[in-house]
Amino acid sequence: MPPDIEALRRCFVERTYLLTAHASDRAAQRGIISREIEEAVVNGEVIEDYPDDKYGPSCLILGYTGAGHVLHVQVSYPPAVKVITVYEPSPEQWDEGFRVRKPR
Repeated sequence: MPPDIEALRRCFVERTYLLTAHASDRAAQRGIISREIEEAVVNGEVIEDYPDDKYGPSCLILGYTGAGHVLHVQVSYPPAVKVITVYEPSPEQWDEGFRVRKPR
């Protein structure tokens, strides 16, 4: 079953999500702050769904920060929402406004 985007958004508005160590490290390396992650998810859309991910069901959200930066945020499904990773998508790897992976 696809994730409930409204439930995910609520977790980020209410700040009841967690950053995994991996996501925290990646965000720091990439200069992405928590507020930007929150903005991207709250204003974002699910572009990929991973119901059978080895660490539990998750999805990839495409969103934009208040400053207009594009982010991809992988999050686990509610109720225990965790940010798994976050990055700025590369135009070399993504098409259609960063919504579709380019073939390898």
